[in-house]
Amino acid sequence: MKGLGTGMGWRPEIADAVERLPGVDWVEVVAENVCPGHVPDSLTRLRERGVTVVPHGVSLGLGGADRPDEARLARLAATATALGAPLVTEHVAFVRAGGPRTASPVLEAGHLLPVPRTREALDVLCENVRIAQEALPVPLALENAAALFAWPGDELTEGRFLAELVERTGVRLLIDVANLHTNRVNRGDDPAAALAELPVEAIAYVHVAGGVERDGVWHDTHAHPVPPQVLDLLSQLAARAVPPGVLLERDDDFPPEEELAAELAAIRERVAAAGPSRHPAAAPAGAPGPGEARGRAGAPAGTRAPDHATAPAGTRAPDHATAPTEARAPHRTDAPAEAWEAAPEAARERLALRQTALLSALVAGTPAPEGFDGARLRQQALALARKRAGVVARLAPELPVLLGAGYREAFVAYARTRPMAGGYRRDALDFARHLLDSGRPGDVRARRRLYRWWAERAGPRPAGRAARLVHAARAALVV
Repeated sequence: MKGLGTGMGWRPEIADAVERLPGVDWVEVVAENVCPGHVPDSLTRLRERGVTVVPHGVSLGLGGADRPDEARLARLAATATALGAPLVTEHVAFVRAGGPRTASPVLEAGHLLPVPRTREALDVLCENVRIAQEALPVPLALENAAALFAWPGDELTEGRFLAELVERTGVRLLIDVANLHTNRVNRGDDPAAALAELPVEAIAYVHVAGGVERDGVWHDTHAHPVPPQVLDLLSQLAARAVPPGVLLERDDDFPPEEELAAELAAIRERVAAAGPSRHPAAAPAGAPGPGEARGRAGAPAGTRAPDHATAPAGTRAPDHATAPTEARAPHRTDAPAEAWEAAPEAARERLALRQTALLSALVAGTPAPEGFDGARLRQQALALARKRAGVVARLAPELPVLLGAGYREAFVAYARTRPMAGGYRRDALDFARHLLDSGRPGDVRARRRLYRWWAERAGPRPAGRAARLVHAARAALVV
Protein backbone atom coordinates (compact mmCIF):
# COMPACT_ATOMS: atom_id res chain seq x y z
CA MET A 1 0.00 0.00 0.00
CA LYS A 2 1.22 3.49 -0.79
CA GLY A 3 1.10 6.52 1.49
CA LEU A 4 -2.34 6.99 2.99
CA GLY A 5 -2.71 10.69 2.17
CA THR A 6 -5.62 12.71 3.57
CA GLY A 7 -8.44 10.85 5.25
CA MET A 8 -11.79 11.29 6.96
CA GLY A 9 -13.33 9.40 9.86
CA TRP A 10 -16.23 7.42 8.41
CA ARG A 11 -19.41 7.52 10.47
CA PRO A 12 -22.89 6.31 9.41
CA GLU A 13 -24.33 9.81 9.97
CA ILE A 14 -22.03 11.32 7.33
CA ALA A 15 -21.47 8.30 5.08
CA ASP A 16 -22.98 9.98 2.01
CA ALA A 17 -21.00 13.16 2.60
CA VAL A 18 -17.74 11.23 2.98
CA GLU A 19 -18.37 9.55 -0.37
CA ARG A 20 -18.85 12.96 -2.01
CA LEU A 21 -15.99 14.85 -0.35
CA PRO A 22 -13.20 15.59 -2.83
CA GLY A 23 -9.71 14.27 -2.23
CA VAL A 24 -10.52 11.72 0.48
CA ASP A 25 -7.80 9.12 -0.03
CA TRP A 26 -8.78 6.87 2.87
CA VAL A 27 -11.23 6.48 5.72
CA GLU A 28 -11.07 5.15 9.25
CA VAL A 29 -14.00 3.29 10.80
CA VAL A 30 -14.61 2.36 14.45
CA ALA A 31 -13.90 -1.36 14.37
CA GLU A 32 -16.57 -2.28 16.91
CA ASN A 33 -19.22 -0.65 14.70
CA VAL A 34 -18.57 -2.97 11.75
CA CYS A 35 -19.74 -6.55 11.51
CA PRO A 36 -17.16 -8.46 9.45
CA GLY A 37 -19.91 -10.38 7.66
CA HIS A 38 -21.99 -7.31 6.84
CA VAL A 39 -19.76 -4.43 5.74
CA PRO A 40 -21.87 -1.27 5.20
CA ASP A 41 -22.65 -0.55 1.56
CA SER A 42 -20.96 2.84 1.76
CA LEU A 43 -17.65 1.27 2.82
CA THR A 44 -17.96 -1.30 0.05
CA ARG A 45 -18.44 1.45 -2.53
CA LEU A 46 -15.45 3.36 -1.18
CA ARG A 47 -13.26 0.27 -1.36
CA GLU A 48 -14.37 -0.36 -4.94
CA ARG A 49 -13.16 3.15 -5.76
CA GLY A 50 -9.74 2.36 -4.34
CA VAL A 51 -10.24 4.16 -1.01
CA THR A 52 -8.36 2.47 1.82
CA VAL A 53 -10.39 1.56 4.94
CA VAL A 54 -8.62 1.28 8.32
CA PRO A 55 -10.42 -0.23 11.37
CA HIS A 56 -9.85 1.73 14.58
CA GLY A 57 -10.50 -0.26 17.76
CA VAL A 58 -11.67 1.22 21.06
CA SER A 59 -12.35 -1.76 23.31
CA LEU A 60 -9.21 -3.91 23.60
CA GLY A 61 -7.83 -2.02 26.59
CA LEU A 62 -4.21 -2.96 25.88
CA GLY A 63 -3.08 -0.73 28.75
CA GLY A 64 -5.12 -2.74 31.26
CA ALA A 65 -3.78 -5.27 33.74
CA ASP A 66 -5.30 -8.29 31.99
CA ARG A 67 -4.08 -9.87 28.79
CA PRO A 68 -6.13 -9.01 25.70
CA ASP A 69 -9.38 -10.90 25.31
CA GLU A 70 -9.05 -13.55 22.59
CA ALA A 71 -12.57 -13.04 21.28
CA ARG A 72 -12.07 -9.29 20.90
CA LEU A 73 -8.78 -9.86 19.10
CA ALA A 74 -10.36 -12.43 16.78
CA ARG A 75 -13.16 -10.03 15.90
CA LEU A 76 -10.70 -7.21 15.21
CA ALA A 77 -8.66 -9.53 13.00
CA ALA A 78 -11.79 -10.59 11.10
CA THR A 79 -12.77 -6.95 10.61
CA ALA A 80 -9.34 -6.10 9.21
CA THR A 81 -9.62 -9.02 6.78
CA ALA A 82 -13.16 -8.11 5.72
CA LEU A 83 -12.09 -4.52 5.00
CA GLY A 84 -8.86 -5.47 3.23
CA ALA A 85 -7.10 -3.16 5.68
CA PRO A 86 -3.33 -2.55 5.52
CA LEU A 87 -3.18 -2.06 9.30
CA VAL A 88 -5.38 -1.77 12.39
CA THR A 89 -5.17 0.77 15.18
CA GLU A 90 -5.99 0.88 18.89
CA HIS A 91 -5.05 2.99 21.92
CA VAL A 92 -2.51 3.21 24.71
CA ALA A 93 -5.30 3.14 27.29
CA PHE A 94 -7.34 0.96 29.62
CA VAL A 95 -11.12 0.68 29.43
CA ARG A 96 -12.00 -1.77 32.19
CA ALA A 97 -10.64 -2.99 35.53
CA GLY A 98 -11.49 -5.37 38.34
CA GLY A 99 -12.20 -9.06 38.03
CA PRO A 100 -10.40 -12.08 39.54
CA ARG A 101 -7.09 -10.30 40.10
CA THR A 102 -8.78 -7.92 42.52
CA ALA A 103 -11.62 -10.18 43.75
CA SER A 104 -14.09 -7.51 42.60
CA PRO A 105 -16.64 -7.10 39.81
CA VAL A 106 -15.36 -6.03 36.41
CA LEU A 107 -15.90 -2.29 35.93
CA GLU A 108 -16.35 -0.79 32.46
CA ALA A 109 -15.28 2.80 31.87
CA GLY A 110 -17.08 3.29 28.56
CA HIS A 111 -14.12 5.53 27.76
CA LEU A 112 -10.40 5.46 27.02
CA LEU A 113 -8.45 6.19 30.20
CA PRO A 114 -4.71 6.94 30.48
CA VAL A 115 -2.29 4.37 31.83
CA PRO A 116 0.37 5.08 34.47
CA ARG A 117 3.65 6.01 32.77
CA THR A 118 5.74 3.70 34.92
CA ARG A 119 8.24 0.97 34.01
CA GLU A 120 5.96 -1.66 35.47
CA ALA A 121 2.92 -0.50 33.50
CA LEU A 122 5.10 -0.40 30.38
CA ASP A 123 6.12 -4.03 30.95
CA VAL A 124 2.45 -5.05 31.04
CA LEU A 125 1.57 -2.95 28.01
CA CYS A 126 4.45 -4.38 25.96
CA GLU A 127 3.37 -7.97 26.60
CA ASN A 128 -0.24 -7.12 25.77
CA VAL A 129 0.87 -5.46 22.54
CA ARG A 130 2.90 -8.50 21.52
CA ILE A 131 -0.09 -10.77 22.15
CA ALA A 132 -2.22 -8.52 19.94
CA GLN A 133 0.43 -8.42 17.21
CA GLU A 134 0.49 -12.22 17.14
CA ALA A 135 -3.29 -12.39 16.71
CA LEU A 136 -3.65 -9.77 13.98
CA PRO A 137 -3.09 -10.39 10.25
CA VAL A 138 -1.70 -6.89 9.62
CA PRO A 139 0.49 -4.39 11.52
CA LEU A 140 -0.83 -2.68 14.64
CA ALA A 141 -0.52 1.04 15.43
CA LEU A 142 -1.36 2.56 18.81
CA GLU A 143 -2.75 6.03 19.56
CA ASN A 144 -1.71 8.33 22.38
CA ALA A 145 -4.69 9.04 24.64
CA ALA A 146 -6.25 12.29 25.82
CA ALA A 147 -6.67 12.75 29.58
CA LEU A 148 -8.28 15.00 32.15
CA PHE A 149 -5.94 13.89 34.94
CA ALA A 150 -2.44 12.55 35.60
CA TRP A 151 -1.35 9.49 37.55
CA PRO A 152 0.79 10.16 40.61
CA GLY A 153 4.27 8.68 40.46
CA ASP A 154 4.75 8.74 36.68
CA GLU A 155 8.35 7.82 35.84
CA LEU A 156 8.42 8.63 32.11
CA THR A 157 7.32 11.49 29.91
CA GLU A 158 4.68 10.65 27.33
CA GLY A 159 7.18 10.86 24.49
CA ARG A 160 9.69 8.60 26.24
CA PHE A 161 6.96 6.12 27.21
CA LEU A 162 5.86 5.80 23.57
CA ALA A 163 9.44 5.67 22.30
CA GLU A 164 10.29 2.76 24.60
CA LEU A 165 7.05 1.00 23.65
CA VAL A 166 8.09 1.19 19.99
CA GLU A 167 11.65 0.10 20.73
CA ARG A 168 10.52 -2.97 22.67
CA THR A 169 7.64 -4.12 20.44
CA GLY A 170 8.12 -2.57 17.01
CA VAL A 171 4.51 -1.34 17.14
CA ARG A 172 3.58 1.62 14.95
CA LEU A 173 2.25 4.90 16.35
CA LEU A 174 -0.95 6.78 15.59
CA ILE A 175 -0.20 10.27 16.85
CA ASP A 176 -3.26 12.33 17.74
CA VAL A 177 -2.14 15.97 17.82
CA ALA A 178 -5.52 16.97 19.29
CA ASN A 179 -4.78 14.68 22.24
CA LEU A 180 -1.37 16.30 22.68
CA HIS A 181 -3.13 19.67 22.90
CA THR A 182 -5.68 18.23 25.35
CA ASN A 183 -2.92 17.01 27.64
CA ARG A 184 -1.15 20.36 27.43
CA VAL A 185 -4.22 22.17 28.76
CA ASN A 186 -5.35 19.54 31.26
CA ARG A 187 -2.07 18.17 32.62
CA GLY A 188 0.51 20.77 31.70
CA ASP A 189 2.32 18.38 29.35
CA ASP A 190 4.69 19.90 26.79
CA PRO A 191 3.61 18.71 23.31
CA ALA A 192 6.81 20.03 21.72
CA ALA A 193 8.86 17.86 24.08
CA ALA A 194 6.65 14.85 23.33
CA LEU A 195 7.06 15.37 19.58
CA ALA A 196 10.83 15.71 19.99
CA GLU A 197 11.04 12.36 21.82
CA LEU A 198 8.83 10.43 19.40
CA PRO A 199 10.46 8.03 16.92
CA VAL A 200 9.00 9.65 13.79
CA GLU A 201 9.95 6.64 11.67
CA ALA A 202 7.31 4.66 13.61
CA ILE A 203 4.40 6.99 12.81
CA ALA A 204 1.69 5.23 10.79
CA TYR A 205 -0.59 8.27 10.56
CA VAL A 206 -1.91 11.27 12.45
CA HIS A 207 -5.30 12.21 13.90
CA VAL A 208 -6.63 15.77 13.88
CA ALA A 209 -9.82 16.69 15.76
CA GLY A 210 -11.65 19.51 17.49
CA GLY A 211 -12.65 20.18 21.06
CA VAL A 212 -13.64 22.97 23.40
CA GLU A 213 -12.30 24.54 26.59
CA ARG A 214 -14.62 25.06 29.55
CA ASP A 215 -13.47 26.39 32.93
CA GLY A 216 -9.84 25.66 32.19
CA VAL A 217 -10.48 22.08 31.05
CA TRP A 218 -10.10 20.99 27.45
CA HIS A 219 -12.78 18.54 26.31
CA ASP A 220 -11.74 16.38 23.37
CA THR A 221 -15.24 16.31 21.91
CA HIS A 222 -14.66 15.52 18.22
CA ALA A 223 -17.76 17.69 17.82
CA HIS A 224 -16.18 21.11 17.30
CA PRO A 225 -14.02 22.66 14.57
CA VAL A 226 -10.30 21.92 14.65
CA PRO A 227 -8.67 24.82 16.57
CA PRO A 228 -5.53 26.63 15.36
CA GLN A 229 -3.48 25.19 18.25
CA VAL A 230 -4.08 21.65 16.95
CA LEU A 231 -3.19 22.61 13.38
CA ASP A 232 -0.02 24.25 14.73
CA LEU A 233 0.97 20.95 16.35
CA LEU A 234 0.34 19.19 13.03
CA SER A 235 2.71 21.67 11.40
CA GLN A 236 5.33 21.03 14.07
CA LEU A 237 5.11 17.29 13.58
CA ALA A 238 5.20 17.56 9.78
CA ALA A 239 8.24 19.83 10.05
CA ARG A 240 10.14 16.91 11.58
CA ALA A 241 8.82 14.29 9.16
CA VAL A 242 5.86 14.40 6.81
CA PRO A 243 3.42 11.75 8.08
CA PRO A 244 2.26 9.02 5.67
CA GLY A 245 -1.36 9.98 6.39
CA VAL A 246 -3.46 12.51 8.27
CA LEU A 247 -7.10 11.95 9.22
CA LEU A 248 -9.87 14.31 10.37
CA GLU A 249 -12.06 12.88 13.13
CA ARG A 250 -15.64 14.02 13.70
CA ASP A 251 -18.00 12.02 15.92
CA ASP A 252 -20.90 14.33 16.72
CA ASP A 253 -22.57 17.62 15.79
CA PHE A 254 -21.69 17.02 12.17
CA PRO A 255 -21.33 20.27 10.22
CA PRO A 256 -22.39 20.92 6.61
CA GLU A 257 -20.38 19.12 3.97
CA GLU A 258 -18.59 22.28 2.88
CA GLU A 259 -17.22 22.82 6.40
CA LEU A 260 -15.77 19.32 6.46
CA ALA A 261 -14.21 19.97 3.06
CA ALA A 262 -12.68 23.21 4.35
CA GLU A 263 -11.15 21.45 7.37
CA LEU A 264 -9.69 18.77 5.12
CA ALA A 265 -8.23 21.49 2.90
CA ALA A 266 -6.64 23.18 5.93
CA ILE A 267 -5.04 19.87 6.92
CA ARG A 268 -3.62 19.38 3.41
CA GLU A 269 -2.22 22.90 3.43
CA ARG A 270 -0.43 22.40 6.75
CA VAL A 271 1.17 19.14 5.59
CA ALA A 272 2.10 20.57 2.19
CA ALA A 273 3.68 23.62 3.83
CA ALA A 274 6.12 21.31 5.64
CA GLY A 275 7.50 20.40 2.23
CA PRO A 276 8.12 16.69 1.54
CA SER A 277 11.15 17.74 -0.53
CA ARG A 278 12.68 19.43 2.54
CA HIS A 279 11.88 16.85 5.19
CA PRO A 280 12.27 13.07 5.18
CA ALA A 281 8.99 11.21 5.37
CA ALA A 282 8.15 9.16 8.43
CA ALA A 283 8.19 5.43 7.97
CA PRO A 284 4.93 4.54 6.21
CA ALA A 285 2.28 2.38 7.75
CA GLY A 286 3.43 -1.22 7.65
CA ALA A 287 7.08 -0.42 6.96
CA PRO A 288 9.81 -2.13 9.02
CA GLY A 289 9.97 -0.83 12.58
CA PRO A 290 12.91 0.21 14.71
CA GLY A 291 13.40 -3.32 16.03
CA GLU A 292 13.25 -4.95 12.62
CA ALA A 293 16.83 -4.07 11.76
CA ARG A 294 17.67 -6.72 14.33
CA GLY A 295 15.33 -9.19 12.65
CA ARG A 296 11.62 -9.95 12.91
CA ALA A 297 10.79 -12.65 15.43
CA GLY A 298 10.60 -15.87 13.50
CA ALA A 299 12.20 -14.38 10.35
CA PRO A 300 15.81 -13.93 9.26
CA ALA A 301 17.46 -10.65 10.18
CA GLY A 302 16.88 -8.06 7.50
CA THR A 303 13.68 -9.63 6.21
CA ARG A 304 11.48 -6.88 4.86
CA ALA A 305 7.88 -6.46 5.92
CA PRO A 306 5.19 -6.31 3.20
CA ASP A 307 5.48 -3.07 1.27
CA HIS A 308 2.41 -1.41 2.75
CA ALA A 309 3.45 2.19 2.19
CA THR A 310 6.27 3.82 0.31
CA ALA A 311 4.81 6.76 -1.59
CA PRO A 312 4.76 10.29 -0.14
CA ALA A 313 1.71 11.53 1.75
CA GLY A 314 -1.00 12.73 -0.60
CA THR A 315 -0.49 9.93 -3.13
CA ARG A 316 -3.73 8.09 -3.71
CA ALA A 317 -3.82 4.53 -2.49
CA PRO A 318 -4.32 1.82 -5.11
CA ASP A 319 -7.28 -0.50 -4.97
CA HIS A 320 -5.73 -2.99 -2.59
CA ALA A 321 -9.20 -4.01 -1.46
CA THR A 322 -9.53 -6.50 -4.31
CA ALA A 323 -6.34 -8.34 -3.35
CA PRO A 324 -6.95 -11.45 -1.23
CA THR A 325 -5.85 -11.07 2.34
CA GLU A 326 -4.00 -14.37 2.07
CA ALA A 327 -1.61 -12.74 -0.39
CA ARG A 328 -0.26 -10.48 2.34
CA ALA A 329 2.26 -11.97 4.72
CA PRO A 330 0.83 -12.16 8.27
CA HIS A 331 2.27 -9.60 10.64
CA ARG A 332 3.73 -10.77 13.90
CA THR A 333 6.04 -8.31 15.60
CA ASP A 334 9.04 -6.14 14.86
CA ALA A 335 10.57 -6.83 18.26
CA PRO A 336 13.61 -9.07 18.57
CA ALA A 337 12.96 -12.57 19.86
CA GLU A 338 14.96 -11.97 23.03
CA ALA A 339 12.57 -9.14 24.03
CA TRP A 340 9.62 -11.51 24.40
CA GLU A 341 9.52 -11.54 28.17
CA ALA A 342 6.25 -11.87 30.03
CA ALA A 343 5.40 -9.16 32.50
CA PRO A 344 5.59 -10.51 36.07
CA GLU A 345 2.21 -11.55 37.43
CA ALA A 346 2.90 -9.42 40.50
CA ALA A 347 3.19 -6.39 38.24
CA ARG A 348 -0.17 -7.18 36.68
CA GLU A 349 -1.74 -7.57 40.11
CA ARG A 350 -0.38 -4.23 41.34
CA LEU A 351 -1.55 -2.50 38.17
CA ALA A 352 -4.96 -4.15 38.49
CA LEU A 353 -5.38 -2.84 42.03
CA ARG A 354 -4.39 0.71 41.03
CA GLN A 355 -6.63 0.79 37.97
CA THR A 356 -9.59 -0.75 39.80
CA ALA A 357 -9.36 1.78 42.64
CA LEU A 358 -9.24 4.62 40.13
CA LEU A 359 -12.09 3.34 37.97
CA SER A 360 -14.22 2.66 41.04
CA ALA A 361 -13.80 6.30 42.04
CA LEU A 362 -14.85 7.37 38.54
CA VAL A 363 -17.89 5.16 38.00
CA ALA A 364 -18.97 3.91 41.43
CA GLY A 365 -18.52 6.98 43.62
CA THR A 366 -15.83 5.53 45.90
CA PRO A 367 -13.14 7.84 47.33
CA ALA A 368 -10.33 9.04 45.07
CA PRO A 369 -7.13 7.00 45.47
CA GLU A 370 -4.28 8.70 47.30
CA GLY A 371 -2.19 11.07 45.21
CA PHE A 372 -4.82 11.91 42.58
CA ASP A 373 -6.23 15.37 42.04
CA GLY A 374 -9.73 14.94 43.50
CA ALA A 375 -11.18 17.87 41.59
CA ARG A 376 -9.94 16.48 38.28
CA LEU A 377 -11.30 13.03 39.06
CA ARG A 378 -14.69 14.55 39.82
CA GLN A 379 -14.59 16.30 36.45
CA GLN A 380 -13.67 13.02 34.76
CA ALA A 381 -16.43 11.17 36.59
CA LEU A 382 -18.96 13.77 35.48
CA ALA A 383 -17.70 13.55 31.90
CA LEU A 384 -18.06 9.75 31.94
CA ALA A 385 -21.61 9.97 33.32
CA ARG A 386 -22.58 12.54 30.68
CA LYS A 387 -21.08 10.36 27.96
CA ARG A 388 -23.12 7.39 29.18
CA ALA A 389 -26.23 9.56 29.15
CA GLY A 390 -25.56 10.55 25.55
CA VAL A 391 -24.96 7.00 24.36
CA VAL A 392 -28.04 5.68 26.14
CA ALA A 393 -30.10 8.49 24.62
CA ARG A 394 -28.99 7.44 21.14
CA LEU A 395 -29.65 3.73 21.74
CA ALA A 396 -32.94 4.29 23.60
CA PRO A 397 -34.30 7.60 22.23
CA GLU A 398 -37.66 6.94 23.90
CA LEU A 399 -36.18 7.66 27.34
CA PRO A 400 -35.46 11.39 26.74
CA VAL A 401 -38.93 11.68 25.22
CA LEU A 402 -40.60 9.97 28.19
CA LEU A 403 -38.64 11.93 30.80
CA GLY A 404 -38.44 15.27 29.01
CA ALA A 405 -35.90 17.89 30.02
CA GLY A 406 -35.05 16.06 33.22
CA TYR A 407 -33.61 13.01 31.46
CA ARG A 408 -29.95 14.02 31.38
CA GLU A 409 -29.82 15.30 34.96
CA ALA A 410 -31.57 12.16 36.24
CA PHE A 411 -29.30 9.83 34.30
CA VAL A 412 -26.10 11.58 35.38
CA ALA A 413 -27.18 11.38 39.03
CA TYR A 414 -27.89 7.67 38.55
CA ALA A 415 -24.62 6.95 36.73
CA ARG A 416 -22.32 8.67 39.22
CA THR A 417 -22.58 5.76 41.66
CA ARG A 418 -23.81 2.88 39.49
CA PRO A 419 -21.36 1.29 37.04
CA MET A 420 -22.57 -0.27 33.82
CA ALA A 421 -23.56 -3.88 34.37
CA GLY A 422 -23.74 -5.16 30.81
CA GLY A 423 -23.44 -2.67 27.99
CA TYR A 424 -25.41 0.43 27.11
CA ARG A 425 -28.70 -1.28 26.23
CA ARG A 426 -28.71 -2.96 29.62
CA ASP A 427 -27.75 0.41 31.09
CA ALA A 428 -30.92 1.93 29.67
CA LEU A 429 -33.07 -0.80 31.21
CA ASP A 430 -31.32 -0.57 34.58
CA PHE A 431 -31.80 3.20 34.61
CA ALA A 432 -35.53 2.85 33.87
CA ARG A 433 -35.87 0.21 36.59
CA HIS A 434 -34.04 2.49 39.04
CA LEU A 435 -36.53 5.28 38.33
CA LEU A 436 -39.51 2.95 38.75
CA ASP A 437 -38.12 1.53 42.01
CA SER A 438 -37.80 5.06 43.40
CA GLY A 439 -41.32 6.05 42.37
CA ARG A 440 -40.36 8.25 39.45
CA PRO A 441 -41.41 10.02 37.37
CA GLY A 442 -43.70 11.82 39.77
CA ASP A 443 -46.50 12.08 37.21
CA VAL A 444 -48.52 8.85 37.33
CA ARG A 445 -49.19 8.76 33.58
CA ALA A 446 -45.52 9.34 32.77
CA ARG A 447 -44.55 6.57 35.19
CA ARG A 448 -46.98 4.17 33.56
CA ARG A 449 -45.57 4.97 30.12
CA LEU A 450 -42.05 4.35 31.42
CA TYR A 451 -43.19 1.06 32.97
CA ARG A 452 -44.70 -0.08 29.67
CA TRP A 453 -41.49 0.83 27.85
CA TRP A 454 -39.43 -1.09 30.40
CA ALA A 455 -41.76 -4.13 30.51
CA GLU A 456 -41.74 -4.54 26.72
CA ARG A 457 -37.94 -4.82 26.79
CA ALA A 458 -37.15 -6.42 30.15
CA GLY A 459 -39.87 -9.07 30.34
CA PRO A 460 -40.80 -9.58 34.02
CA ARG A 461 -42.89 -7.06 35.90
CA PRO A 462 -40.96 -4.67 38.12
CA ALA A 463 -41.09 -5.15 41.86
CA GLY A 464 -44.24 -4.35 43.81
CA ARG A 465 -44.65 -1.32 46.06
CA ALA A 466 -43.11 -2.93 49.15
CA ALA A 467 -40.09 -4.18 47.24
CA ARG A 468 -39.68 -0.79 45.55
CA LEU A 469 -39.53 0.86 48.97
CA VAL A 470 -36.81 -1.58 50.01
CA HIS A 471 -34.86 -0.87 46.82
CA ALA A 472 -35.24 2.87 47.34
CA ALA A 473 -34.02 2.55 50.96
CA ARG A 474 -30.99 0.54 49.83
CA ALA A 475 -30.21 3.06 47.09
CA ALA A 476 -30.32 5.86 49.69
CA LEU A 477 -27.61 4.09 51.70
CA VAL A 478 -25.16 4.01 48.76
CA VAL A 479 -22.44 6.64 49.24
